[in-house]
Parts: sequence; C-alpha cells; structure tokens
Amino acid sequence: MARSASRASSALSKAPPAFAGEIDAFISFIDLERGLSPHTRENYQRDLDQYAAFLAKRGAAGWSTVSGEQAAAWIHSLSGADYSVASLARKLTALRVFARHLVREKVRDTDFTALLVAPKLTRRIPGTLSAAEVARLLVAPIGGDAPALRDRAILELFYSSGLRVSELAGVTIQQLDLEDGFLRVFGKGSKERVVPVGGRAREALAAWLTAGRPRFVKKATGSQLFLNNRGTALSRVMLWMIVKKYAKRAGITKSVKPHLLRHSFATHLLGGGADLRAIQEMLGHANIATTQIYTAVESKRLVDHHAKFHPRNKG
Repeated sequence: MARSASRASSALSKAPPAFAGEIDAFISFIDLERGLSPHTRENYQRDLDQYAAFLAKRGAAGWSTVSGEQAAAWIHSLSGADYSVASLARKLTALRVFARHLVREKVRDTDFTALLVAPKLTRRIPGTLSAAEVARLLVAPIGGDAPALRDRAILELFYSSGLRVSELAGVTIQQLDLEDGFLRVFGKGSKERVVPVGGRAREALAAWLTAGRPRFVKKATGSQLFLNNRGTALSRVMLWMIVKKYAKRAGITKSVKPHLLRHSFATHLLGGGADLRAIQEMLGHANIATTQIYTAVESKRLVDHHAKFHPRNKG
C-alpha cells in the first residue's frame, strides 16, 4: 500500500521515523476502507504513536522486530497510569488491528499480538459531583452578557442531557427542539438518539439564542449552536476549558471535566429512581453493562451514608 500524507494532517503524530511509515499506511487504510470517524482515527493515531515511542526508547529498530513481550510490557506499563478502562481497551484494540494490518501487508510474517495476554481491566467507579456541587457550578456564569449566557447554557445542557463533549461541540440549532424539550444527538458511530432537555436548560438555551448567540454571529457563521468569538463552533478543548473555569469559580476542588457532568447526570438520575434502561438510552450506551457501572456508584453512596450516619458505626 502506498504511503500517504496522512501524517501531515495529524499534528498529534510523534512516532519515530523507523515506525512512522507503517502507521501512515494503516491510517490510510482505515480512512479509505473502514470509514471510521475522525475522532476514532485520531485515537488510533495517538495510540500507535505512543506505542512506537515506547518501542524506540527500548531500542527496537522497526515493526519487523517487535515481539509480543514488548506489546505486553507496554499495556502493563499503562495499567499503572491514570487511564480509564475504556482507554486501555481502546489502545489494545488499536494494537491488535494494526498488528493484523502488518501481516496482511507482508511487513511481517506473524501477528505480534496473537499470544498477548492483556492485564485484567477492572472497571473503575466513575467520579461524580454532588447535587450541591452541580448547583454551584451551574450558577457560576454570572451576568447577562453574551459569554455568560453562552456558558450558562453550555453547563445546563451538559448536565440536563448527559452529552459527551464531542456531541455538544457538534450540536446545531436544527437539532434542538426547545418547544417540546428534546435534542437530536449524533453520538459514537454517528448513531442518532433523542435526549431530553430539562426546564432550566431550556430557559438558558432560549436566553442564549435570543440575546447571546446573535452577538457572536459573523458573516461565515453556520448553524452551530455554540459559537466562539470568531463565529465558529466551539472546540472540545474550549468546552473543557469553560467547564474547568467555572468549576474553579464555584470552589469545587475536584478535577471537573465535561465527562464528570455526564457521570453526574446518570448517577443523579439513578439515585432519583430513573430506570436503568432509560438512562442507557439517554447516554447512548450500546450495552447495558456499560450503564450498570452507575449502580455501583449509587451503592457506594448508600454504604458511605450508612457508615457516616448509622448509630452503630459511631465510636
């Protein structure tokens, strides 16, 4: 397969030269043959570049000499770092798919991941914000100027609808139905789902659309719901920075990221009595097992409350 210029389009790439060519070929393959989303493609690129850097530091000369032991050592080294279960599973998948690609392209005779034994990936209980912390966060954007109206609407929508940051970044005005209180979202794999938009979020969004968004509109502005100062869509990074900014202003000491609001959305719904299947549908989880992790969060909360307040637990 001819090498492409895909690396030029990816500022994330840092693979050493001895490894970069084959990664380019693989990225070209998934671009043309698999039709993966840009987000998935970036993750594969990042994961393989990270592995290539790991190999180079340990003296590997290229993909033809890579062993299963080296692959296992990389995965195990990541297990002790601050990676989620989903991230580790994704990295392992990228490695396996790439190894098969190398065999298919006759770069090597064997699949170096064939005998790879992955470390046991224990599912971490996700962190959440308390209802009081969420309340402080949502009122942190103070004032009636356009940026405050935008940021208040962003925070309200994150918490009201449990969106992923990539989903919120891509929302257009046409996807939003304020009158009936729902939003059409295109999630992972471009799968469409409908999520509810609560009363407070609807009020914040209406204020943003009426008095805030028009002040950000420029000649080339499209239909994106949330805009930056240039009149274009807010990036995921900018959304992350907005959440961090107001978490600090609200005096929240936890590390608050957009996904923490998604976790809080699900946990608070479950704690309030919502059906697990309904939460699965709202979150866009393909498998109910992914959603069931929130039952562990709720169970832990109950245990903590029992330990704190039951008279037989007090010294």
